[in-house]
Amino acid sequence: MNENSSTRTLPDNALYPATGQSTHSLDVQRVLRNTYALLAMTLIFSAAVASATVAFRWPAPGLVLTLVGYFGLLFAIHRFQNSGWALPAVFGLTGFMGYTLGPILTHYLSLPGGAQTISMALGATGVTFLSLSAYALTTRKDFSFMGSFLFMGMVIAMLAGLAAVFFEIPALSLAVSAMVALLSAGLILFETSQIVNGGERNYVMATVSLFVSVFNLFTSLLALFGFGGSSE
Repeated sequence: MNENSSTRTLPDNALYPATGQSTHSLDVQRVLRNTYALLAMTLIFSAAVASATVAFRWPAPGLVLTLVGYFGLLFAIHRFQNSGWALPAVFGLTGFMGYTLGPILTHYLSLPGGAQTISMALGATGVTFLSLSAYALTTRKDFSFMGSFLFMGMVIAMLAGLAAVFFEIPALSLAVSAMVALLSAGLILFETSQIVNGGERNYVMATVSLFVSVFNLFTSLLALFGFGGSSE
């Protein structure tokens, strides 16, 4: 009887209690690794396109073409996120956004102190992104509760931004830039938290979300610093 009791079968989770956690951790590390690798490549590609746009003085695409191109490519990425067409769509979107950024940079470079304004905005964007990402990665806090608020905030900011363009209200444009900068910082926290806590398993969608947040943060800070420089 003692022999039978000593050799009875134990449940799998008693022998390997951390197997599920280890698998989850490895999956999170894979998504993080692929996301940051693809994000780095898209940032370099977008910067190269923006630099070419500045160098060759390509014209701005205009508001309508910008909106159609942006949302059309976003739809394509969502449509093909699990297929081989996802990566070309991602580089298509990030390259197009780099092209739309080029004329903005050309405008600021033509202003006194424009290069310094761009450098300040770029540096602040990098520091903000690295700081928020490090905070989310080290604390592993769940910021999923911010999702609905951030989405609605971006919708409101987009509508307000369109109103500022059509009615030519500089004060409203400045307020929208400040709002988008704050919302973009929140989205960086949100998306990084989604990856760390297993809520986002598709590195393509994670990359696009982070890229758009970084892009919006940079352009918003550029507008804010440019306004501050022009008022001095």
